Amino acid sequence: MLELRPTCEHSNKPLPPASLEARICTYECTFCASCAETVIGNVCPNCGGGFVPRPIREIPPEKR
Repeated sequence: MLELRPTCEHSNKPLPPASLEARICTYECTFCASCAETVIGNVCPNCGGGFVPRPIREIPPEKR
């Protein structure tokens, strides 16, 4: 199962489960779109992989 990390690994920006700003690599390293695109050039500094938008996970009504 995908581990939804709650913040950007570079800027510590909050990235809640429904965030459209979250980017992940194949190892689930997590960055915000701004850091992924402008700071690290779409190359993960941890593993060298590229980034894709993190899938959105719906939050059940009882957990909202």
